[in-house]
Amino acid sequence: MQIAGKILTSGSLDPLIIAEIGVNFYDIAASRGISLMDSAKLMLREAIEAGADMAKFQTYKADKIAAKDSPAYWDTTKETTQSQHELFLKFDHFGQDEYEELAAYSESLGAPFLSTPFDLEAVDFLDRLMPAFKIASADITNTPLLQKVASKGKPILLSVGASTLDEVRSAVRFVKDGSEDIQICLLHCILNYPTVKENANLGMIQGLRDEFPDLPIGYSDHTEPSADLLELVVSVLLGACVIEKHFTLDKTLPGNDHYHAMDPDDLRVFLKQMENVRNLYGSREKTLLESEVPSLRFARRSIVTSKPVAAGESFSEENLIMKRPGTGIPPTKLGRIIGTQSKSNLPEDTILQWDDIDSSGD
Repeated sequence: MQIAGKILTSGSLDPLIIAEIGVNFYDIAASRGISLMDSAKLMLREAIEAGADMAKFQTYKADKIAAKDSPAYWDTTKETTQSQHELFLKFDHFGQDEYEELAAYSESLGAPFLSTPFDLEAVDFLDRLMPAFKIASADITNTPLLQKVASKGKPILLSVGASTLDEVRSAVRFVKDGSEDIQICLLHCILNYPTVKENANLGMIQGLRDEFPDLPIGYSDHTEPSADLLELVVSVLLGACVIEKHFTLDKTLPGNDHYHAMDPDDLRVFLKQMENVRNLYGSREKTLLESEVPSLRFARRSIVTSKPVAAGESFSEENLIMKRPGTGIPPTKLGRIIGTQSKSNLPEDTILQWDDIDSSGD
């Protein structure tokens, strides 16, 4: 499975990084007194320049995503809107023309465009603009949407927050029933805004890898970012080959998706952390490194006389000891040395060489 030029393979230390702009550009626009389109482009550019492989938006219309009496399920001390419909209504001003403009701008930055569709019409017009589809956790049982997305035949990133393993299996089967060739990447996710660290359950990444060994596994994170982005680093070490995280230019802004988002500086920290991890990981092939040669020579042991040995005297366990450095006959040859004789008088603490041995082997 390949997206944005990266092969999605669980265990990779170079994950696909998706900066989830979502609808945060609305608040950035208001705070900076710029248009929605300028704000969306600004955030897109900042995300790519900071190192994201792609940025993602959300495409919905309030009247198609939530009934008017849908209650809030987020932290209302951070986002005070009490109705889902009311909240979505604030952020559904973009339509097909705007997303086409954003897609073209994203391509001009060298990054593929991505936006999560939340209704069937959005699937149709986004299909021409994106190399893959992202399906939100809440739609894992939305079979009409799954079927519509699957019909496009493109790779699917499927978040599995707030679902059971049976529901994940069912969604995968449902998508694969449309075409066995459709590529799916499952994203571990906890559907809390924010997710407290003790609920992150990053071990689920390994559980998903065990349950779905043929599918790449990623991570969609909703924790408040730590200074060292350890939560993202650990997720990659556990096998996440995709990292998706909300993105903002100002984490102090009110609203649902700013306070637990990463900003450009956070993204740069994460990328630096992953560079450090890759440097530390190196290679899984067990070889002798050139830098280890001095240690090999001087920290290993040789066969050494533990007392003076006269010419013609036999070597035995009583007059030999294993000591550093490893510049003489190695201990692995002790069996060949025992019982042979010394060519000359050897003082105590002589590092034996083959020339010291009378009738030595090869």
